[in-house]
Amino acid sequence: MSRLGNYIQETRAELTHVKWPTRRQAVGFTIIVILISILTSLFLGFFDYVFSLVIQKFVL
Repeated sequence: MSRLGNYIQETRAELTHVKWPTRRQAVGFTIIVILISILTSLFLGFFDYVFSLVIQKFVL
């Protein structure tokens, strides 16, 4: 049981060294991740559509 307590104590001590982002930074990074996800899905969706059309032309 003391190992668990020691682990929790050390973890709390390490978390004091972490530089947490500000609210503004967190919101900005979240928006960037959402935009990149949307752009990636549009990019992949476009090529999926094009490849589907090409395959349909060869198969049918």
